[in-house]
Amino acid sequence: MTAVSGPFLRVFAIIALAVGLTACEPSDRTPGLWLSGEQTAFPDDWSFTQDHQEIFVEVSTPYLISHSVTIWCASLEGTLFIGARDPDTKNWPGWVDRNPNVRLKVGDQIFDVAAEPLSDEATIAALRTVYADKYDLPSTFLEGTSTSRYWRIVPRAS
Repeated sequence: MTAVSGPFLRVFAIIALAVGLTACEPSDRTPGLWLSGEQTAFPDDWSFTQDHQEIFVEVSTPYLISHSVTIWCASLEGTLFIGARDPDTKNWPGWVDRNPNVRLKVGDQIFDVAAEPLSDEATIAALRTVYADKYDLPSTFLEGTSTSRYWRIVPRAS
């Protein structure tokens, strides 16, 4: 067995660092780590998010490494909501339950926010309609036959 040479290790470390720095954000169904972009203040009206089919959410994990995923969002009366379909099959909804302070990336903007669980059935029904219209979802979505959870996006507590 031969020892790995110093130059090989340096090249490997440089490549690993480059991949690590460029592969931080999620892509489609592949999760990422931390999000980068222009830090932006909490807006009074989130209606601009209707122009974005997908956004990113970054959550804290029990192993102290940020985890980010691509999600859908909807704005209802200027308030932003995010959701998870089949949340019991994913880790990030449970992590949000443990620590509701999340980061969102919308376009190139980063928002430090909190995710407040939504349980009001009337709001959920209205939100399902907004999601169905925005994403051209079937009527079964409106009937609530799939398991989904939703969070209202609010400013972080100081």
